[in-house]
Order: sequence, then structure tokens, then C-alpha cells
Amino acid sequence: MARESKKDPQDLTVEEKLKALYQLQTTLSKIDEIRTLRGELPLEVEDLEDEVAGLNTRIERIKNEIEELKRAIVQRKNSIEDAKASIAKYTEQQNNVSNNRQYDLLSKEIEYQSLEIELCEKKIREATDIIAAKSEELAESEKNVEERERDLEDKKNELEDIISETRAEEEKLREKAKELETKIESRLLQSFKRIRKNSRNGLGIVYVQRDACGGCFNKIPPQRQLDVRSRKKIIVCEYCGRIMIDPELAGVNLEHKDTTEKKSTRRRRASAE
Repeated sequence: MARESKKDPQDLTVEEKLKALYQLQTTLSKIDEIRTLRGELPLEVEDLEDEVAGLNTRIERIKNEIEELKRAIVQRKNSIEDAKASIAKYTEQQNNVSNNRQYDLLSKEIEYQSLEIELCEKKIREATDIIAAKSEELAESEKNVEERERDLEDKKNELEDIISETRAEEEKLREKAKELETKIESRLLQSFKRIRKNSRNGLGIVYVQRDACGGCFNKIPPQRQLDVRSRKKIIVCEYCGRIMIDPELAGVNLEHKDTTEKKSTRRRRASAE
């Protein structure tokens, strides 16, 4: 038996296009429900990853600052040793000078080297205090990053559990969505995706219910409803821009839906009384 050739999306009737679109919407809505099940977990994981990365960058910066301060201390200590050696040399030279002028010059050099030692010691004390403060900051940051990494691991495991439970279903739905997209002409599909993207509830196509748009719930004029039911052209809501489809084509039994809603309303009223 020969395989039935695939129908070109351009050759589909308006009714077939609307039906394919609504099937696609239903499939995508199920995918949205799965994403909703995951809740804010993906964002929380992303935020924690950014926080951990930021803390690690901060830790690395603090470590570099501490190392730089330690190198500066070593340099200052070397300068002190050089200054002491110079003082010893100038003091010895003072014992062998032939006049007061030479003696005064050497005294000034000794005084300068003594001041250099005092300055280096002051800088060493300051650097040591900064290192102590930086070390405390480093310890606090390392503690924070450990806590955040544990939180991140917990969130990742929680997210992975949810993804594992829904992965097969989501992949199946995505494959179905891709298949349905091939049945819809490109321009109409792009319009549908644009409408869906701009809709808070992700609905790009809705059925008419209670004489109103199923997306924004604004009243639809009778003639407009007749056009929707005729299935002769693509009709969009003049208020929200969503594509509209009649309930019968969408496979929705509004009578049953209304009855269920009325019973639910009566139960709520009885409970309130």
C-alpha cells in the first residue's frame, strides 16, 4: 500500500489550519505546565550559581590582595635591613671624618635612614592590620561560599528530580509540537508564536466562550462569532489579538463545562450559607 503523501501546509483549509494550531497550543500549554511545576527552581539555581561565582571571584581577589601586602612587607623589611646597614656604615665613617661638614652630612644621612626605618615599620604595621582584616573577610567569604554551594547542590538535586520525572513526557510533547509545526504554514506559525509570546498565559489561540474571547474575555460581536464558526478565514480578537476558534472545532464541550461550573458555584454558595 502506497504511503499517503504529506499535505503541503499551504494547501490546508482554514479549518485544518485552526485545528492544527489549537492542537499545537494544547501541546505547548502542557509543556508550560511542566515548566510551572519546576517553579522558580531554574532561576534559583541560576542565581545561586551567579552568587557562588561572585563569591569565588571575591575570594580570589582577597587572596591576591593579601599576597600583595605580604610581598610589600617583605620589601619593607629588606628596606629596613638596608637602612640599618647604611646607618652602620655612616656611623663608622663619622669616626674617620676630617671636618665638621663631613660629619654633619653623615649625620643627615643617618637621620634620613632612621626616618626610612620608622616609615617602613609604620607601613608594615598598617599592612599587617590590613592582612588581619582581609583574612577575616576571606574566612567569612569562604564560609559563605561553602553554604551557597551546599544550597546550590540541594537546589540542583531538587531540580534534577523534577526534570527526571517529567523529562520523558516533555520530550514526547516537544516532538509532537515539532510535528504539528510542520503542518502549519510558516507565516501563520510565526504570527501564532508572536501572539503567544506576548500573552501572559501563553495562549495564542483560544475558543469563544459565553460570547467572549477565551483569552481576554471581552465580548465578541455576533457577526464576529458567526465568522469564527464559519471557519472560512483566520479571525483574531480585536482586543487582545489572539486567534479565535469555535469550541466545536477545538473539541470543547461548553455545555458540559458550563454545567460543571454551575454545580461548583452552587456547592460554594451552599457551603457559604
